This record gives sequence, C-alpha cells and structure tokens, in this order.
Amino acid sequence: MRKIYVLALVLLYAATMKAQVITSPDKNFTMKFSVNADGEPVYELSYKQKAIIKPSKLGIETKDVPSFLRGFTVTDTRQSTFDESWNPPMGEQKTIRNQYNELLVTLSQPAVDNRFIRIRFRIFNDGLGFRYEFPSQKNLNYFVIKEEHTEFALAGDHKTFWLPGDFDTQEYHTTTSKLSEVRGKMKNAITPNVSQKTFSPTGVQTPLMMKSSDGLYINIHEAALVDYSCMHLDLDDKNFVLKSFLTPDAVGDKGYMQAPTQSPWRTVIASDKAGDILTSKLVYNLNEPAKYKDLSWIKPVKYIGVWWEMITGKSTWAYTDTENIQLGVTDYSKLKPNGKHGATTAHVKEYIDFAAKHGFDAVLVEGWNVGWEDWFGKTKDYVFDFVTPYPDFDVKELQRYAASKNVKIIMHHETSGSVRNYERHLDTAYKFMVENGYNAVKSGYVGNIIPRGEHHYGQWLVNHYLYAVQKAADYKIMVNAHEAIRPTGLNRTYPNLMANESARGTEYESFGGNNPDHTTILPFTRQIGGPMDYTPGIFQTKISAYNPDNTSFVHTTLVKQLALYVTMYSPLQMAADLPETYNKHLDAFQFIKDVAVDWDDTWVIEAEPGDYITMARKAKGKNEWYVGAITDENPRVATITFNYLPKGKNFIATLYADGKDASYDKNPQSYAIRKIKVNSKTVLKQQLASSGGAAISIKEEVK
Repeated sequence: MRKIYVLALVLLYAATMKAQVITSPDKNFTMKFSVNADGEPVYELSYKQKAIIKPSKLGIETKDVPSFLRGFTVTDTRQSTFDESWNPPMGEQKTIRNQYNELLVTLSQPAVDNRFIRIRFRIFNDGLGFRYEFPSQKNLNYFVIKEEHTEFALAGDHKTFWLPGDFDTQEYHTTTSKLSEVRGKMKNAITPNVSQKTFSPTGVQTPLMMKSSDGLYINIHEAALVDYSCMHLDLDDKNFVLKSFLTPDAVGDKGYMQAPTQSPWRTVIASDKAGDILTSKLVYNLNEPAKYKDLSWIKPVKYIGVWWEMITGKSTWAYTDTENIQLGVTDYSKLKPNGKHGATTAHVKEYIDFAAKHGFDAVLVEGWNVGWEDWFGKTKDYVFDFVTPYPDFDVKELQRYAASKNVKIIMHHETSGSVRNYERHLDTAYKFMVENGYNAVKSGYVGNIIPRGEHHYGQWLVNHYLYAVQKAADYKIMVNAHEAIRPTGLNRTYPNLMANESARGTEYESFGGNNPDHTTILPFTRQIGGPMDYTPGIFQTKISAYNPDNTSFVHTTLVKQLALYVTMYSPLQMAADLPETYNKHLDAFQFIKDVAVDWDDTWVIEAEPGDYITMARKAKGKNEWYVGAITDENPRVATITFNYLPKGKNFIATLYADGKDASYDKNPQSYAIRKIKVNSKTVLKQQLASSGGAAISIKEEVK
C-alpha cells in the first residue's frame, strides 16, 4: 500500500513539473508554464524563438490567510481557442479581431486544505495576457493582498522609455535610458507635482516600453483594472527583473478581495516592428464587451473650450480674488469681481459662435461654478457642489443659446481631490447636467485625495472612477477623466469613458514645456490602454502673447500640432487654442476642421519610439484619408507612402508642411500649404523641421 502511495506522489510530482506550452495562432509567440521544485508557478515567453520573458515566478502574498506563492501542484490544465471580430462604437479601426489560444491552469495547495487558484493565459498574435483567478471554495472567502509577486525577467539591458513609479501621478517627462541607468537617473526624473508619491529608486510605471539590442519592441502593461490596485513595476537592476508593485491604501494594504474574484490581466506586447505596438488591440481584447445595449448616445466629439486662456494665465477660473472671500458669504454677487474671469455668459457665447461657424460639436467651459477662489493649494473636504454657477454665468441662457446654434456645452467637474464629496453630489450633478442640456463631462482630481492617505491609483480610487463612469451612463453622459487612473482598455466595456488625461498633456507646454520627443513616445506608452485627451492644436506657441508673465513656449511647430490629430488618437479631440488665434491662421485651421475623430482603419507608415511616427487613417464611413508625421528635436525626411488608397484612382492631397525655415524654438509658425495629386503608388519624401511635422488630408479627385 505504501509503495502505491509513493508512486502516486511521484506521478503527481512529474505532472507538476511537466511544462505546458501554448503558441500564438500565427506560431510566432511561445509561452511555457511550469511549477518548480518549490511548487512556485513559473512562465516564460519567446517571440520568433527570441526570449522576451525568461523564466519568471508568479504569486500573490496575503496578510490574513496563507499566501498564494508556493507549495502548488498542477491538478488540471485546459487549452482552447477563440476567434471573433467585434465593432467598437468608435475607434482607430472599424473592426477588431480578437483571436487567441488559451491555457487555463488549476493549481492546488495540498498543505492549505487543497485550496486552489487558477491562472489563465491568453496568447495572441501580438502578445500575452494572463491573470490570477480565485474561484468559490469552502477554504477561501475574504483575503487581503500584501503584495503581488508577478515577475517579468527580461532578456537584457533594454533601452527603456520610463516614468518614475508613483501612486498619484503620471505627469512626468519620459526618461529614455538603459534599464541599468534607471537608478542613476531617477532623482532628476522626479519633477514637482501637486500630488505625488514615489516608492523606489528603481520603480517605474506601466505601460512600459522597451527595445532590446536585437531589435525587439516590448511593452508591459495591464488590462481590465477593476476592483484592484494599479500595478507599478520595481526593477531589480542587477538581474533586469521587473516585479509587480501594487499601489497601497492609507494603511498600507494593497487589495481587499472576496472569492470568486480575479486580478486584472498582466500584458506583454512584442514585435520586431515598432508599428505593431501602436496597432495592437490586445489590451482592448482582454476587456469584456460593452455593458450597455444602447450605444447610440455615445458619439465622437470635436470641441473647443474656455480652458487654454486659464492655463496660460490670460484669464482665471475664479470669479473674485482669494482675499475677497469672506467666511459664511455664499452670495458671490456681493463680492468684487476680479475682471479676469473666463467663464462669463458673453465670453462663452463667443466660443459657441466660433464652434457653430466652423462645425464643431461642443464647447468645454471651465471655471463656471463657485468655489475656485477658496481651494487651489489647500486641502478641503467640501469645495464644490457642481451645480451653483458664478453670478456672471447664466446657465439657462447659455443652454438656450447653444441649442439654437446646434452646439453642446461640456460640463466641468473639478473634484478638488475630495472624492467622497464628489460621490455625495454625483446624482444631483448629473441630473443638473441632463436638465441643462449637457451630455459630456470633464472631471478632474487635482491634489491629494480625500479621504486623506488614499492614493489616486489605489483600489478605492479605481473603484470610484468606474463608479462615476457607470453612474454617468445611467444619465447617458460621456466622461473625460483627468488626473484619474491610466486606462486599461475599459472603454471597450464602458464606451462612455471617452478619454483620459493620465499623462503630461498640452497644458504642460504652458508650465515650462514638454520635451520635443514627448508625443513620439506617448502612443507607445500611455495610449496602449486607451485614448488620451491630449488637447492639441496650439498655434500661438509663445505663451507670453497671452500672458506677459509666462515665458514658456510650446516645444513643437504649428504643423506638428496639426499632425497630432492623426498620431494621438482620441474620439474626443480639442482645438485647444483661442478663437482669435485661429482666425489669424484660417488656412492651417482648415485641417483641424476637416480631420476626422473616428476611423475605419489605421496604418503605421514608419515609427520609432522617441524619434518619429508617421500614420495614416481612413475616416469612418468616408472616402477620406488623413496622414500625420511627427519627429523629435531632430529634423528628418519622412517617407510617406499611400499604398492604402484604392488602386487605380487619383486623389487630391492637401499637404500642410513646415516652412523651409521652420523650427520649434526659433520659427514655429512657418508653414506652407500645397495641393498634390497622389495614388496608391505615390511615395512622398517630406522634410520635417526640428520637433516638426506634416499633415495631409486626402480626398477623391473631383472631375
């Protein structure tokens, strides 16, 4: 009897040690999974027989129950295939293919009453996704995560495009360096922000973009972040191993879980072509289909706004000056106006007129509601009620006026970081929006979070952001969230989550500037998870033209600002500059008027992270194509092809190009516009200035 028992153990051990292998549908990716001698789950990933992830451990460390780290045996493995196509309500492609091979591994812990978990792997033609699953079982109910121990053991000292790991902000310049140089460059990479909390001299954020010495492009991120803390990566810079590091809550815990539940997906996208990273839809495909049956109310938006003038200091969000605020005085009509308030009825009407004249859908208005004078730089639980306008902002009159011009007004909700106050007012605020004709909101989370000690990227805030989006859907409201969690493809499941900021946007051009390579990196990093409200379109690049006290300048040419409408995807696109400036450059402004915000297809013509991007897109439902080419601080000649055009036809292309004497720092407003004939065989060699660009609109030739 004892011999039979020992034999059974040997067979079980052998089954545990045997590696499970799955490949991508096109056979380029291979993933191996095994359990080592200590019962620790291990995986590895290769692409075209080149190592991407060397053998790496998986596991979850807990506080109140035995951890999910070791002592595992494999009790079941199942492989399956899946292939579907789905149509997003808006996006970079009309149709997205979701094709993968799956391995589902069940792991038991004999020493913990045979408690079991599952790890689900999905391998696509563009990479790998995997997650931890905790099924219902009598030996597992509630548990608290101390840390997730997912490893990504890299195959070398890769060139890396990274942001400092931070629990509260992504608003940093991207640093480009070898992995071995992260520690030495971290101090200078951490620049001031109104809310920030770094955690390690080698901690970095996702999406993390890398390039190996043998030419592989690798991106690590997460998908479907729901009811869980945001994942950062802590680098072991001696062995080049990235280890997951979850955002803690106010008492240091990293997740409160109850079975059945699961983690977000951990994602690895890779290719030997940089453009494949930009067109990957792996993160979207790992999210669930849309939760709403009726999506007809969710539409792309091209908008202008009372915003840039406040960012530059030309006008203010506040109605009066801080020193005029008196304790207990709630009637702002009794307070002295500062004379610089931007969101006045008359001024907003000017923006509405401009939007109507040029075919824009909406006008964003910030600083319309009381409270701005008594907040910025302070920590207060209750600042805004989201329904009370300043005396010079007539809600009903502007509702009437905008409707008469067929223009919507976009609501602005700055939460002041007081999340619990926002949730108290959320239903009332959304009802107010519906009653007054608003169907989209830009929310903000500037400053340290209240309740105190919570972080922007912790589990509690992750749940709040999704709650706000779900609640908005009840009122058929679209959401553009700033300072919120970086996106993880959830706009597939909740399409009214139109865009996020979650990175250094154009506003930083007024706060000292973004580096010239900034927008050649963001599509490879921040935009892997979803659209960004980058707010391009700045034509007056000297901020002092609006505010003599502000010496900042935009680190691009005017034409590069045009090209960003193609290279920086968002279904919510702003023309961010002032109407009076656009009126001086109506010929260049025509591209912003023409360019689509929703697409049938996308092609990457050439790309190299940190250096340049050239993309072409076809407008949704139209025979119109748009091209954007951008470069970093180095002038270059872009090679622009047109082989995506229907064969055998000629088209008229309007080319917006940097002038011969253009450069971002000396002559940014130099540009030239010309029309050329193109067809599918045309190849255009186009000079781009320093931090410059080219923008092309292509339409059928009219005979």
